[in-house]
Amino acid sequence: MGTPCPASPAAGPGRAPRARLPGAPVKKPGRPRLRRKQPLRPRSPPGGSGGSGSGSGSEGAGGPGARGPAPQPAQLDLRTFRDYGQSCYAFRRAREGLFHAREALARQPQVTAESRCRLLSWLIPVHRRFGLSFESLCLAVNTLDRFLATTPVAADCFQLLGVTSLLIACKQVEVHPPRVEQLLGLCGGAFSRQQLCNLERIVLHRLGFSLGAPTLSFFLEHFTHARVDAGLAAAPRALQTQALARAVAELSLADYAFSRYAPSLLAICCLALADRLLGLPRPVDLSLGGHSEPELQDCLAQLRLLVAINGAPLAHVLRLQAGDQGGLSAEGPSWE
Repeated sequence: MGTPCPASPAAGPGRAPRARLPGAPVKKPGRPRLRRKQPLRPRSPPGGSGGSGSGSGSEGAGGPGARGPAPQPAQLDLRTFRDYGQSCYAFRRAREGLFHAREALARQPQVTAESRCRLLSWLIPVHRRFGLSFESLCLAVNTLDRFLATTPVAADCFQLLGVTSLLIACKQVEVHPPRVEQLLGLCGGAFSRQQLCNLERIVLHRLGFSLGAPTLSFFLEHFTHARVDAGLAAAPRALQTQALARAVAELSLADYAFSRYAPSLLAICCLALADRLLGLPRPVDLSLGGHSEPELQDCLAQLRLLVAINGAPLAHVLRLQAGDQGGLSAEGPSWE
């Protein structure tokens, strides 16, 4: 049987109040601190060129019906890459296997590959709704799969695990992560704040607070920087390929069949497939990832099949990345 959702602690009538520790210091009442109700916004440059998008950040953190800030165009920082790129890649590549859950559903009696796909197909628009980064989504999927590999989960608790994993990921990456009330509002009031907080503690305990997983997002960015730094592609063309590869990678996150591939292998294959789709004369070097030829060809074949089956959703994702605002209604994505 799966582990049920953590219940909120009940305060019984006969429960004794918690005793204060002897000699514990007591905080003296002081002047109330003024808290900023809205996050700090970047100051617009002279001339008013940045005034049109200055309010999007605070609106993304508003009610459950608010849409997140529009994603900013990606930039390549080759100077930082030349200083730290290779050492950072070597470190994360060496630790990749420690965070890779290859058979996350092997111990799950109630959670299936179909229910996992259904959850992530709901969670991906949620992440896009709040304007979150692709790194947050990859970390959320990694946290979800690693917890599933260690703990049986009840079917009625699976959606709560999804939003909890997204919250944990956002706390690591995002400057302004979604509030708990926002995430619970998208669940239709099926769960309480205390249940989410209790499950968050359970997830962190099961994972040993080991959260810095190497992700698809990191390897996509690294390989893009590497090909531009080596002069194998111009920066605008490489960024266009990266955007298409990210859309393909996003589709692969929801498909349980791709969980057996390491993130670095998936990243280099997504870039190679994007190069072929865009007709680049000099495709990415597959040897950058350090994987064997049979692994590369097997992953590429599965990605081609995925793109062939999901051609319309892939085009939809690309339109959203280009700034199309027709993705979600004001009521939010539907779980059913």
